[in-house]
Amino acid sequence: MADRSRIGARDPGVEGMLAFQRGDEGAFDALVERYSGQVWALITRFLGPVAVREDLVQEVFLRVLRSRERYRPTARFSTWLYRIVFNLCVHERERRSGSEVSLEASAEEEGHGGFDRADDSVRAPFEEMEQRDLIEAVRAAIAALPDRQRMALVLARYEEMSFAEIAEVLDSSEPAIKSLVHRARENLRVSLAPYLAEETA
Repeated sequence: MADRSRIGARDPGVEGMLAFQRGDEGAFDALVERYSGQVWALITRFLGPVAVREDLVQEVFLRVLRSRERYRPTARFSTWLYRIVFNLCVHERERRSGSEVSLEASAEEEGHGGFDRADDSVRAPFEEMEQRDLIEAVRAAIAALPDRQRMALVLARYEEMSFAEIAEVLDSSEPAIKSLVHRARENLRVSLAPYLAEETA
């Protein structure tokens, strides 16, 4: 088990949660301000730009609030927080099963942490259309991944978390996470093969 004092000393999220446990109500507000953008981005990358994202962000922090007394700093705060996000996203996916999740996002929505945006340089209309098609294809391919593969890939690619950290989020082992990320990348390669072939043609 990780050394709690050392984790708290180097992790502002842990320090904030421990302060909140001690009765500092302002520490919770600071946690929301510090981490709500990351939570929004992770939900967007996992579920796409669904309309309920704001509600889901609020639910994540409600769960943090309810965990006040039982929280233990055994890992980085973001690791613990992302586990809450993952469980909530999986529940939301199950709730929405049978309905198509929209993968279309406006430029404004992508600015809140969606998938990679095209650069803002001026392109010919045909080039812009090709770029949009590729972005939509990437979104669709990621959306088709199994939940654990998708979250492992998102955390590795966008959050730059180590396999060990992702293993804590997904309650798994480091070798299992390496395998998940590898399979996710292979699945994406297969799904995007037609687009990659066009790029190299």
